[in-house]
Amino acid sequence: MNLMMISLKLLLFMNLSIIIITTCKANPNQQGEHLSKFIHSKRSHNNNNNNPSSSSLEAFLSHLPQLHVVDDDDDQESKLKEDDKVEGLPGQPEGVDFDQYAGYITLDANKGKALFYYFVESPQNSSTNPLLLWLNGGICFIQFNMAVANVIFLESPAGVGFSYSNTSSDYAEIGDSITALDSYTFLVKWLERFPHYKTRDFFITGESYAGHYVPQLAHTILSYNNIAASIHQTVINLKGIAVGNGWIDDNLCTKGMYDYYWSHALSSDESHSGIEKYCDYVSGNFSYECIKYMNMADVEVGDIDIYNIYAPPCDSSSSSKSPGNDFDPCSDHYTMSYLNLPEVQKALHAKATNWSSCSLVGWTDSPASILPTINRLISSNISIWIYSGDTDGRVPITSSRYSINALKLPVQTPWRSWYSANQVGGYVVGYKGLTLVTVRGAGHTVPSYQPQRALTMISYFLNGELPPKN
Repeated sequence: MNLMMISLKLLLFMNLSIIIITTCKANPNQQGEHLSKFIHSKRSHNNNNNNPSSSSLEAFLSHLPQLHVVDDDDDQESKLKEDDKVEGLPGQPEGVDFDQYAGYITLDANKGKALFYYFVESPQNSSTNPLLLWLNGGICFIQFNMAVANVIFLESPAGVGFSYSNTSSDYAEIGDSITALDSYTFLVKWLERFPHYKTRDFFITGESYAGHYVPQLAHTILSYNNIAASIHQTVINLKGIAVGNGWIDDNLCTKGMYDYYWSHALSSDESHSGIEKYCDYVSGNFSYECIKYMNMADVEVGDIDIYNIYAPPCDSSSSSKSPGNDFDPCSDHYTMSYLNLPEVQKALHAKATNWSSCSLVGWTDSPASILPTINRLISSNISIWIYSGDTDGRVPITSSRYSINALKLPVQTPWRSWYSANQVGGYVVGYKGLTLVTVRGAGHTVPSYQPQRALTMISYFLNGELPPKN
């Protein structure tokens, strides 16, 4: 793939305004593999005493009045904004009609801790379109053909991508709570640099381990909004969140994964029966026999792309495109090559570094379940969507349904199909305080595999409406 095509794909992605919080970027296989290892690690350590009610995130939130992000000098921030403007990316095609910005927001000058961002304003209606924050395990090439929001990429936590800290201990003390805090601090400081977005409708969405990131950051924002006005700090106008193929609850998502294997003919009756007999998903106590049958099922799945079970692998000897859509499973290779070009890093105002799709960082806290946090968000009356590509085997639709069913919410809009480009785009059911949406033919990172359907879905989400009936 030539330089112009790589740049074009990157710019097409920017037609939707996003902030991405990521520990692993580029291809869903890359971020999915790290999620898979993380899941197995939590299972092997029987990490079920990590109750979210006593997590470090909750401890942080209990001390919110002590947190104060000092407003930066307006003139200095205005100059930094102009310095961050991207005049053009190498290989950028002609006719790009939106403004781009890239650079660093310093979180802690004493530690030398700074997060890298890339921001793109909508080609049309940038002054009225909302700001959409996308917290994700991976950067996807999303080829949306119209702008529906203004875009920010954020590489977080420090140590990921171009983001960094000069204090080495920051890399060993990373977890859910510090990621939520750093992301919130970034947002407040970023809004000082772009103050005309302070009152804009704000949404958060993301996929994969963003099943943790999205609700936790939303809870942090809403909690801090309660006191922000009294200390003359920005109140973030959060309107809604959407989580795609999100890891929400360790036990229920694990059950959903193995049930999906069996129901989609990826594993045998023998392994399924053994899992059903020996695995206790209520207590999360996985015995030796349980893990034996889980491992059997993992082997039975074979060498397929578990993040889109019907997609081909990245193989130069065969077609690299997935049937029925334009997703290229080799896109991570193109991304890594492009972002490591010195001229690209210079254009993005990034520090010269060896950019990699995933970074190895220590992870210190990860609650076993985010359902209590989601319950609190439901009571706040913001819009909450859980969406799921139905060909993902790693965090499948069954995992999403089991997690939602555990909330025991009454149904307000019965299950029905929804349409995009005159085809069934998926299915939707509305609960009291939460909406479940499936996306037909999409894998682990929905917009990568089904960009048109993802655009339809996200457009209706931002408008506060269910996807169309026809």
